[in-house]
This record gives sequence, C-alpha cells and structure tokens, in this order.
Amino acid sequence: MFIAAVLIASLITSVVSANPPRPGTEANGLSENESATLWSRDADAYITQAEYQQRYGDTRTVTHQLANGTDITFKRPPATAATWTQNDFADLNAGDTETSVYPPHAALHDGEFIKDAHATIFAVQPSTHGHLESGVTPHYIAPEGTLRGFIDYRVRVPNKSDTAESTTWSLATHEIEEIRLQKDGETIAKTSGSHTPVLDYQISDDWNATLTLEADIHVRLRQAVRTGAGTQSARTVSYHTETHTVSDSIAVKIYALSASPYYATFPNGDAGVAVFQTQPWQGYTLTDKTDARVRGIWRFYTARDTNWDTLVSANQTASTEHESDAIPVYVHAYPSRIGPRAEPVRDGPDILETWGIKRGTPTGTIDENVDIEVVNQSYTTTYGVAVRSQTLDREALRVAGIVRGVNASIVEPPSGSERQLRESTLTADVLWQNQSQALVEVQLRDSQTGDPIVLANESRWSPIGGDAREGYITIGEKRVETNAFGIALVTLDDPDIYTARYYPGSWLGQNPAYVSDTATVRWHPLGTIDGWFAFLFESFWQLIPFFVMFYAGHRLLRMFGPEDLFQQDQ
Repeated sequence: MFIAAVLIASLITSVVSANPPRPGTEANGLSENESATLWSRDADAYITQAEYQQRYGDTRTVTHQLANGTDITFKRPPATAATWTQNDFADLNAGDTETSVYPPHAALHDGEFIKDAHATIFAVQPSTHGHLESGVTPHYIAPEGTLRGFIDYRVRVPNKSDTAESTTWSLATHEIEEIRLQKDGETIAKTSGSHTPVLDYQISDDWNATLTLEADIHVRLRQAVRTGAGTQSARTVSYHTETHTVSDSIAVKIYALSASPYYATFPNGDAGVAVFQTQPWQGYTLTDKTDARVRGIWRFYTARDTNWDTLVSANQTASTEHESDAIPVYVHAYPSRIGPRAEPVRDGPDILETWGIKRGTPTGTIDENVDIEVVNQSYTTTYGVAVRSQTLDREALRVAGIVRGVNASIVEPPSGSERQLRESTLTADVLWQNQSQALVEVQLRDSQTGDPIVLANESRWSPIGGDAREGYITIGEKRVETNAFGIALVTLDDPDIYTARYYPGSWLGQNPAYVSDTATVRWHPLGTIDGWFAFLFESFWQLIPFFVMFYAGHRLLRMFGPEDLFQQDQ
C-alpha cells in the first residue's frame, strides 16, 4: 500500500497557470508606470478604476490603466526589460541536496548519484528578439553583455532499503565546480560555485554564434561497511565520487552595428544624408542642438519569457509545479504599420527615400496576446533611409541599433562620393495637335550647363554607389524617360492643362544629381485654325437636325394651324 502511494505521488504534478506580477507590487528597480509596460504577453482583460480599487484596495496610474487594456510600444528599445530581469533574478532560489528546482523546459541529466541536474540559461542582456517574417526570428545580442543562468541538482544517497543492513551511506561533499560560457565551443568566460551564475562576455569577431552555458557538478559520498560481529566486527570506509557536466545552448546573432552615411548639398543649402546598414536598425539623429531625427520601420515592445512562468521542484518521490519568483523580460522588435517617421513631425527632416529587401508579414511569430500595430502584409525593410534637412552636424551624427545601447560606428564613404545637387530645367511644348490628339515635347536639361539629362529606369535594391540614373517624368497619367538629347515625346488624347513633373530619384547613385522641376502645358482643340474650322463644321453638323425640325414645324403650322394666326401678320 505504501509503495503504491509513493508511485502515485511521483506521477502527480500540479500545474500552475502563472500571471505576471501586478505593477507596483514588485519594484525590481522600476516604477509602477515602467513595470506596467513590461507585460505585452499578458491577457488584456480590462477592468475599470472602480473595479480595480474594490479588488485590490488601491488606485493605479494612468499608464497602468492603459496597459491593463492594451499593449504599449516604444520608438526605441527600452532599458526596463534588462532592469527588471537583473533585479528579479535575485529571487531565483535553488533547492537543497534532496530537491532540484528547474523550469519545465530544462534539459535534465541523471547519473548514479546526481539526479535532475541542469544548467539553464535565464537571460542574455542587452538583447532583442527580432520578428522579421515567418520563420525568421533572430535573437540579437550586444557584443558586450551579461548572461545569467540557473544550475541545480539533487543527490541520491542510497539508504538501507537499497543496500545491505551493514552498509551506511552519507553525503560527504557536493559542489558546482566550474561554470563556463562558451561561444561555438570556445570558453569566453567562467566562474565557479554558484547556482545562479552571472557571466560577463565580450564578442567582437562573429555574426552568427551559439552560446553555451556549461557546468561541472561534483558529489562525494561516504560508504561505511561493517563486517563481523561483537569484538570481531570491523568497519570499512570508502568514498564514491561522481562528476556530471550539464549545459544549455542558444543561437544568437552578435549585433555589431556599422553604418555608412552619404551626404549631399541641395541648391538652397539644405543638407542631404542617407544611412545604409545591412541589419535592422532603429534610426539616427542629425544634430545635438535640435531634436531632428529619423527612424525606420522598426518599433519595440517588451514581454516575459513564458518558459519561466513556473518552476518544478523534484525530490526522490514526487515533483510539484509552482509559480516562479523570477521572470526574465526581453525587448522585441517588429515592423510597424506606422512606418518610417521623421521628428519633429512638422519641422523635422523630410524623408526622401527608404529601401531594403522585401519580406513577408511576421504576424505569425508574435504571440496571440500581443496587441500591436505590426504590418499585416509584405513590407520593405528600412535598411537605408535618406532625408533632407535644414540642419546637419556630421560630427554629431548618431546611428542607433535595435539592441539597447548599441550605436553604429560610422564608416565614412569613399572620397568623391559626396553630391552637390543641381537645379534641373523642365520644359513642355505642344509640337502638333488636331481636334483629337496633341503631340507634346518634354525637354529636361541641366540648369547650370544646359546639357541634356538622360534618364534610365534600372531598378536597384540599394542605390548607393550605382551609376545608372533612375529618374522619370510624369505628364497626365503617363510616365516617360528622356532620350540621349534629353527629349521625350508624349501623345495626349484629352484636352486639358497638364503639369509635367521630373522625379529625379535618389541622389545616392547619380553624379551629377538633380532636384525636381515642373512645367505646364495647355492643349485645347481651338488652339489652331484647323481646330476652329473643325469646331465650326462639327457645330454646324450638330445643328442641322434642329434646323430641319424648326422648318418642319413652321410648315406644319402653316398647313394645319388656324388661318387667322397668319392673317394677323399681313
């Protein structure tokens, strides 16, 4: 009966559904407002202020109230996730020698005496989980950061039911001997003797990497065996040791940012700047003296790692699951429907162009409880952003990444790459017209030299460094390009006043580069003698039925109308 009870107890696991702590109940280095923004993965079951006060006997801030009904996003990766994680980690406690504590996703290892042993990565900070598209969710980490881990085990000490009555077992010593942090098999940091190790790292020579937390657990047991009886008895003592290595690994991308700025000067003195980077990045500031800045398509939210919602406590006979006292929180980056933005909104720089690669929507990679304005269709990553601004301090140019604290080192472009933008001159004239069509000649020339501007339309993923001119001219609903003489001929079918506009495209890949210009042309059939003749002939032709009807009516009245009607006129 006793054995059956033990077996049943060993199979019973109590499942606990965890919720993030209520803002204001655990500080962990944050204010109530800050902690309220952390939990984007929680269920947004909104309750009113009155209900909240009745339930908890307390009032909440406006931010806390807002976060209760929706999820809060950020323009820049916030520091709150790392602050919470660092402070909450202190609440993570291991078991005793008879109990092992571990998260449900831990990889457990058993030896002869060492049982339920694990080494599990708690968090790596600063870092950001990227949501690029379905199946593409890289974990970006800073080149310099901190990894926190959790290591635990229990020791099985044989008892009299396992061995002979004459044998006694006891635990002599146990310890976590060495803890190592490895990058692709190479040890980059190590410590010892802690269930909750904190390992600082520096990585500067890689892009993709695998980080591994590895620990050696050592135990030593004492075995005493008594032989003989009475005065003839003897006692023999021996020791048994066991060392077990446990580990946990994660795949990461080392987020070392390097950006290439390109500059231009507009004819009116405005500055042009474009920044290109082959990874997702946040945006850049143009000067230290104003708030002029631009950001790309990426926005951010924070959410807990649900793998740590609960912990399991296991001993020799049973295991129980309970809410975890320590929950890591991460920053997440996603492409937003808000899109690229310049600040200040009214007086800030003008975004001229963005470019990147086409990706599908990442909605399927985001938890169903996260309510954010993520793009719901394919989008273009803003790996490059070009702006025009009245102010620019090249020494103060700062390019910020999607991982908190990671700013790009500025790689200056090659000499001769800076552009002096020139004025363009666009003209449009009617060469020939009749009552149904007009032939318009559009000319595009360099205002400074008078040379023709020849257009080409060769699409490029990144315009930086190219030589092809990508501009075009629109007139009406037609899009045209000029030939080697800077001329394009356009046939118009509907009389109207038309505005021709030159779209010069990006200045990044063109030398010389130009600014836009417009020209107006009017076409009306009455603009020629033939047009007037055709108009009069058409009008006469259209009026014939009215003349016939008038004449017929007049004759009918004379034939059948009252005779005195016509006699009065005599």
